[in-house]
Amino acid sequence: MPPASRKRLARIAGAFYLAVGLTGGFSEGFVDPSIYVAGDAAATAGNVVANPGLMRLGVVAHLTDVVFLLLTAVTLYLLLKHAGKHAVRLMVLAVVVAAGIISVSAVFTFAAVQVATDDSYTSAFGLLGSEALVLLLLEIQHYAVLAAQVFFGLWLAPLGYLALKSKLFPTALGFVLIGATVSYLIHVVVAFLLPEHTQILIYLNITPIIAEIWMVLYLLIVGVRTPRSTDHTHVAEAAPIPA
Repeated sequence: MPPASRKRLARIAGAFYLAVGLTGGFSEGFVDPSIYVAGDAAATAGNVVANPGLMRLGVVAHLTDVVFLLLTAVTLYLLLKHAGKHAVRLMVLAVVVAAGIISVSAVFTFAAVQVATDDSYTSAFGLLGSEALVLLLLEIQHYAVLAAQVFFGLWLAPLGYLALKSKLFPTALGFVLIGATVSYLIHVVVAFLLPEHTQILIYLNITPIIAEIWMVLYLLIVGVRTPRSTDHTHVAEAAPIPA
């Protein structure tokens, strides 16, 4: 692939990756925490009733996030497939699984809105029952997104490997991406097995945040490194001097 085309493709991947961060950050970083109150059915249901439009916007943001994530993976596949066909396939597979989980989780969010805003559910289950159902649906969504982090982590490991092998990115970036995989996996284990120690999760988020912001900025600003080649020089030196 010509260097100019490679840089163009890298910047397209960076734009898609940035869109993933913006849409995912809105849905998971703003909407979900604004609505979901762990263990408090009344507060959670009240938040849903008060903000149904925000909830629906969050669902759309989740699904849009999935689309951009898949586009990012496909673009990086085209950019890096020469560096390792097995690694690049594993990268795309992990993204597809993560995208599937996030898509399903969005359905539970939408179902929670339906239960909270439709009086027929209150009539059928009573106020406490409908509030408990809303909380259950959003807890399923919450833990589904958490489970998806396994695959968000696993896609960064082959991406880091490909970054190293292709020589198109800084060596340090490749290692940080691989380190982010470890952080994501530990994050999931701690969240499921040690929920009383969730304060640790703040520190586990540092490496993935650095890795992904660095990758996005590098793709957008630099694109990729231009491989150094002395082929043309060697050819020129070896060419006979015309008489």
